[in-house]
Amino acid sequence: MKKGEMKEKTGFTIIEVALVLAIAGLIFLMVFLALPALRATQRDTERREDIMSFLENVKKFQNNNRGALPGGTLPTIISGNASWDNTTSGSTWEHFYHDYFDLDKFMDPVGERYQLSVFECGADEVGSKCTSDQLPDYDNVFFPNDYTMYVVIGASCDGSVAVATANPRKIAVMYRMERAGFYCSNS
Repeated sequence: MKKGEMKEKTGFTIIEVALVLAIAGLIFLMVFLALPALRATQRDTERREDIMSFLENVKKFQNNNRGALPGGTLPTIISGNASWDNTTSGSTWEHFYHDYFDLDKFMDPVGERYQLSVFECGADEVGSKCTSDQLPDYDNVFFPNDYTMYVVIGASCDGSVAVATANPRKIAVMYRMERAGFYCSNS
């Protein structure tokens, strides 16, 4: 090497290393923050699919019973107890729930069994919002998800709320989602 020539440096400067680490940290932070939201959205999608499965089974029941819905005393709350002793036959909502579903598989994505809260709409005129003591507070954003599907007889969905319909064989099913408020779907 001649006098006055400088040797070329190889490697990274401390600033370059710090910049790469900062960018990697930001990417990790974005993934860390987005992952729970993605999982919650996936669970909500599974819940919507469960509601559609529930409604398909209601249609099967109606096809097998001349268009009638399951009966019984209303309002009623049905737990998803898989060890239910089905010693009697019948066409109540409880029999429907236990006869048409595999309760070991029909569960909320977090692993809790669904419950049914079945009641009639209770509205005075067609198109008005359904009312009942069993119906959750639509407007309360902090209403907890207690794994209950609200089955409203004589109702259809208007957005995320159940409204009265003239057809007594129509039902609306509502469920509290993790990220999307109430989801309502009807038969």
